[in-house]
Amino acid sequence: MRRCGLSLGAALLFSFPASEAFAVEQSPAVSGDEQFNGRRDIKTTGERPRAWWLEIENAGTPALQGKFISAFAGDLNMIEEISINDHKLRFGWTRRERPSPGVEPVTRILVYTAKLANGKLQGAFEVEGSNQPLEWTGVRAPMIKDTDDGTWQEGMPIELFNGENMTGWVSWDGREPVGWSVKDGALASTGRGQDIVTQQKFWNFKLHVQFRLAQHSNSGVALRNRYEVQILDDYGRPPNAHSAGALYSRIAPSENASKPANEWETYDIRLVGRQVTVVFNGKKVIEKGVIDGLTAMAHDADEGEPGGIALQGDHGPVEFRKITITSLMNY
Repeated sequence: MRRCGLSLGAALLFSFPASEAFAVEQSPAVSGDEQFNGRRDIKTTGERPRAWWLEIENAGTPALQGKFISAFAGDLNMIEEISINDHKLRFGWTRRERPSPGVEPVTRILVYTAKLANGKLQGAFEVEGSNQPLEWTGVRAPMIKDTDDGTWQEGMPIELFNGENMTGWVSWDGREPVGWSVKDGALASTGRGQDIVTQQKFWNFKLHVQFRLAQHSNSGVALRNRYEVQILDDYGRPPNAHSAGALYSRIAPSENASKPANEWETYDIRLVGRQVTVVFNGKKVIEKGVIDGLTAMAHDADEGEPGGIALQGDHGPVEFRKITITSLMNY
């Protein structure tokens, strides 16, 4: 699970609904506003760009609504306040936030604005009053035609972790990994490590992962560096879209197949196009689930291109000892 910093992803910890609303006045339906409709993959600017996801529906009508990822705590969120005026999209949230436990709550108004230019959304995000806007660009999410139809042939397996060092892995921003090391043949995060990703990129594949999680910890495996399969210490709890084995915030597993903390567990994941199958500790918990778009762990917004395999390292101690990928090809 991903919690982005307020300055980038607008995740608010210790947050409560504010009494006052994010102030917007919905405009009447205007011809041309329907061009805002659809799903978009978003890249932020700057030295460490991030990937977000936006879906707008019913633009050009009074029933305008939207969904957004990388808003609060990495969830798929329905947008609270949204409008289009003079062909400019504006949406956001108002929240009461405690910066830390025991501190008086303050009101934060998160504002996203965008206009269409050459088919792209050119936008900015800021916490109202900060005068530090973060620019972003949204492009239409691609149609991906590949389906898991039984015609895909397996290539040669590749070991992504050699059991000795971190060759082939970098931090999500391309720098040297921080907070990770190799201990007793396992790739281990202290719980304060950056997300790391393979330098190699893949499209359709089978992925075998062995991992061990500390008590109260969580992590994740991001497929193509975009779609997180959740790793979580939640043994014995009912499954939901945030459980171990979930495609985070999008697809709930059919059951919670996790083991108690500090035991080795396995994922066998198959990704073809937008269809994902997850076998968790030998039990199939997602079968050809359709991935509508990015999850909050995404660092790569180019959905139509191959991507790396990423591991989350900042949510508690976790170890990985076997990470094997087998490309799937349709000759």
